[in-house]
This record gives sequence, structure tokens and C-alpha cells, in this order.
Amino acid sequence: MRAVQALVTVPPYAPFLADVAAHPLVAGLRLNTVMPLAEPPAVVLTRLAALGPPLWVDLKSRQLRVAEAALPPYTAVRLSHRIHVHTPTDAFFADGRQHARIAAVEGDRLILEDGPRRVIGPGESVNIPHPSLRVEGTLTETDRAYLAAMRETGQRRVMLSYVESPADVEAVREHLPDAEILLKIESRRGLAFARTHDARLGRLVAARGDLFVEVVEPHRILGALRDVLTADPQAIVASRLFPSLARHPVPEAAEIGDAAFLLALGYRTFLLGDEVCLQRDSVLAALELLAAVAREMENRT
Repeated sequence: MRAVQALVTVPPYAPFLADVAAHPLVAGLRLNTVMPLAEPPAVVLTRLAALGPPLWVDLKSRQLRVAEAALPPYTAVRLSHRIHVHTPTDAFFADGRQHARIAAVEGDRLILEDGPRRVIGPGESVNIPHPSLRVEGTLTETDRAYLAAMRETGQRRVMLSYVESPADVEAVREHLPDAEILLKIESRRGLAFARTHDARLGRLVAARGDLFVEVVEPHRILGALRDVLTADPQAIVASRLFPSLARHPVPEAAEIGDAAFLLALGYRTFLLGDEVCLQRDSVLAALELLAAVAREMENRT
């Protein structure tokens, strides 16, 4: 079995980042650019890069996110992009656990028939898996600001969300010609793109958080994970790894089985997402658990 390694999401102001960066499983750090900064991006990138492991800057690109807080009861949500989609159709929030029916679309505004019974905050992702969906543009203003900061600081590693075509990669390289890019596959169009993978564009990432919602029928995530790994045997698998550790020190049995399944498929690089990485104890526990599951799987082969 090839050695298992991890990429870890880094909250930019967490006091425990040096401990995480020093863990033997950590092969890279991910900065989620949705996280707010109290300093210019170039300052944060320089500080995080100094931790040692390669720093990957996660740009949101065409990923749909809430642009302004929406307070219940409400009938509209403003998005990060203008979109076109046949209505009525469904929008999903909170990793697919809540949904609302879209009555109409006005540019970057969703007009809803109903909505989740909670505040929808800026930066939350929105999934609209209807095949007619078209998103205008790719890079956001924040993406371009980070690319400028990367040029300034000599950083070149980009993790690009919702990749669906070579044009998404070209949009990044217009700003950062020598960019090394990880291509996050998060939609059915992304899967179609991945099946014709050109290694010159970058390494694939099976980003299960949004992909699980976008495949619509939950069981289809299994075929999607196989397809990504078939297209790129060095592919990374991301999201939904040991989430219960963010709430309790003892993991759920199903999460251990999930990691074992991914290892059995052939994944060897795991990206730990936002939730489990917000606290020192939870992220270090997740790294230790991943290492233990990998050892157990190797001992049984």
C-alpha cells in the first residue's frame, strides 16, 4: 500500500497551526478563501507558507455561495454569481440537509417559494443540481485578489473549486501562468470533464461535500468516486471525513468504515475539511485516526 498522507484546512488565525503542520501525515495545507481575514491576503499567505508544508489556496470560481445574509422568513437569496436555470427547481443548503424550492431567478437572486427555517449566512454554499444550470463567469473578485497576492508572494499552488472544463483552468493561468492546480470535481459536469482527464491541467480532487449533493441520488457517489480515481490514480479525496470528531472525541463507527472504503478503492491522499479542522484536538484526532485506519487496512492485506 502506498503511504497515506493528508492535506489539512488551516483556519488562518488558529494558535495550533504549527502543531498541525508538524504532524507526519500532513503533506500540505489548504486555505479556504471564504474565511475572513484581518490582514491583506499577501500577509496571511506569507505567514501560512512559513509553516513548512505546501500551501494550497482554495479559490471558489464558479461555486455558488450566498452573497448576503437572508433572514427567515424570506423569499430571496442573493448569490455570488448570476445564473440561469429552468424553474421551478430545488436549491440545497447546509451540505444538502436543507432545501428550498426556487420559483424564479433574477440574475444573481433566487426567488423562493419557501426556505430553510434559519438564517442563511454569507459564504454558505448553494447547490442547484438541475442540468439546465448555467453560471455566468468563473473567478470571483476575491479569487482575483488572492491570485494577485500569490503573484506578490511567489505562491503558485491553487485548489480550484467546481472545475467543469479546461476554460476554468485557463482563467486561473491568465492571472498566474505557472500555477500548479488541484481540480476539485463537485458536479455532474465536473465528472464528465474528469473522465477525459488531461494530467497537464492538474491533479483531480473528489470533493465529496458538494459532489454528494450534486449527483442527486445518494448512492451514485460510489460510482463518482471510482470514476475520479480511474481517471487519475493519484486523485485526492476530500470532505465528510470524521466530522463527528468536531463534536465528540469518539468517532462514529460508520466514519471509520468510510475511511476504510476510500482506502480500499485506492485513495491515498485525504483532504480534511473545515469543520474538523477548526479545533486542535479534533484535527489531530482525525490525523491519528486516519493513520490508524490505514495501518489496520495494511495489516489485513
